[in-house]
Amino acid sequence: MIENGYYTSEFHGDYDDISIGRLDLEEGGSIPDCQLAVTTWGELNEARDNAILITTWYSGTHQIWRDVYVGPDHALNPERYFVVAINQIGNGLSVAPHNADGPNANISMARFPKVRIGDDVVAQERLLREHFGIERLELVVGGSMGAQQTYEWAVRFPDKVRRAAPIAGTAQNTPHDYLFTKALCEQFWSDPGWNEGDYKSNEDVVDGLKRHSHIWAVMGFSTEFWKQEVWRALEFTSKEQFITDFLEPYFTVMDPNDLLTMAWKWQHGDVARNTGGDLAAALGRITAKTFVMPIDEDMFFPPRDCRAEQEMVPGSELRVIEDIGGHLGLFGIAPTYMPQVDQHLGELLATEAP
Repeated sequence: MIENGYYTSEFHGDYDDISIGRLDLEEGGSIPDCQLAVTTWGELNEARDNAILITTWYSGTHQIWRDVYVGPDHALNPERYFVVAINQIGNGLSVAPHNADGPNANISMARFPKVRIGDDVVAQERLLREHFGIERLELVVGGSMGAQQTYEWAVRFPDKVRRAAPIAGTAQNTPHDYLFTKALCEQFWSDPGWNEGDYKSNEDVVDGLKRHSHIWAVMGFSTEFWKQEVWRALEFTSKEQFITDFLEPYFTVMDPNDLLTMAWKWQHGDVARNTGGDLAAALGRITAKTFVMPIDEDMFFPPRDCRAEQEMVPGSELRVIEDIGGHLGLFGIAPTYMPQVDQHLGELLATEAP
C-alpha cells in the first residue's frame, strides 16, 4: 500500500466504503475483503423499486456524475429516484492496487489480481442486494467502461435490469481499442521508475503518466476538436497549454497500477463470455429496454461499432449524441451535451419496460 492523497473525499466528495467480503475472481484468485466506494442520492422507497445504478469509467469516479449528470434538473433526478454510484474495482476509491492493506495486503501493488468486468458486476449486484435490499433496477447507466458494465449487467442479470443505457462504449471490445489500450499501458511499463510495478509513489512514474495523457490527447478528443481549436472556449491559449495544464494534471496524480487494473478489464471486456463466445446470443438475452448511446465523433467507440451491437439487442434503440469533443465529451464540457443525454435518458425512463 502507498499513500496517494488524490483518492480521498477532498477531491471526490463524500462516499462510503462498503465491504462485500471475499470476492472470487473469474481469472482465478480472490480479493479477500472487497471494499467498494459508494455514493447515493435520493431516497430508496419502501418497495425498493426506484433504484438507478451508475457505473464508472476508466480513471473516473462517481464525482463527474455528481457534478454533471445527477440533480433535480436532470433525468437522473434524486427527487424521484434512488441513484447509486458504485466505483469500479481498481479505480482508487474502491479496492485497488495502491490502497490494498489489512486483509488485502498480500495483493497490493504489482500483486493485484486480474479483474474482469464480470467481477465488477457480480460485486455490484451483491452489494445492492445485501446492503440495500435492491433486487431490481429501474436503470443501469454508464459511459465508456461504465457502458461495458451496463451491458454485462443486462446480459448477466436480465431479470434485474428494467432499462439499460450504455453510453460511448461497446459490449465486446474491438481489436483497435485493445491495441490503443495496450499503448496506454506501455507508457508505464517503459518508465525508468516503474520498477515492475513496485514503485514507492506515483511520482516515480510521472513521465509515464505524462506520456499516457498525451495519447489521450490524440485519441480522447476528435480531430474536429483540434482543428476547430475548441480548447479556446475552455480558456486555454494553445493546444500545448491545454495538454500541459489540463490533461497532464488530470492523469499525473493517479496511480499507474490502478490505471493498469482498469485498462486490462477494458481490453478484455466481452459479454460473449456468458454464452460461450456467441455475441449475438449474449445480447439476445437482454430483456431490458435499451438505448445504445454512442457519441458521433468518438474515436474509441464509433457509432458504427455501437450500431452493430445495438441491432442484436431485442427492442433496443440507437440514440447518437452529437459532440465534437469525441470520447471525452463524456465530461459534459460542451453545453449541448447534457441536454441530449437528459432527453434520451428521460425518454428511456418514461418508456414501459419489463
